[in-house]
Amino acid sequence: MTKLTDTQALILTRASARPGNLALPLPEGLHGAAAKMAISRMIKLGFIEEVEANRRRNEPLWRETGDGHGTTLIATDAGMDAIGIDPVVVKTMAALRDAKPEAIAAAQRPGTKQAQLIAMLQASEGATIAEIAEATGWQHHSIRGAISGSLKKKLGLTVTSEKLAERGRVYRLNSA
Repeated sequence: MTKLTDTQALILTRASARPGNLALPLPEGLHGAAAKMAISRMIKLGFIEEVEANRRRNEPLWRETGDGHGTTLIATDAGMDAIGIDPVVVKTMAALRDAKPEAIAAAQRPGTKQAQLIAMLQASEGATIAEIAEATGWQHHSIRGAISGSLKKKLGLTVTSEKLAERGRVYRLNSA
């Protein structure tokens, strides 16, 4: 496993909180040759990739290609994994960004129980209270409170439940 520098970790952490995992803008003070070296190394490691910038969305440019287009930088799944963010959480965060931008705050910090709860509810099969309790170590009343208070009221997310004969009550987070 590659040990990240503080700069690399900062770039990837900030990218994880941005729509589309954009790695730009870079941290203050990182310019010129130092920026080029840091980014080149991260591209070589597969943590960042250079993609065509969407000028209509005003995506920041890493470099201009000379034909009126430019490229930007995005963090890859390998980059997210390098800072300890599970790929399931990355996909959940992307879905939440599209559906409800203010919900990012709940899933932004990797490894939190709330991020784990959101990932479980976002899965197509959903999750039961017992499954969530086993995964998080929370009491059943705490799970219900998190769903009702944090997800529904605070973040405005739509959580549905359905009673299934084989599993009992299953909760799902609707991202659309």
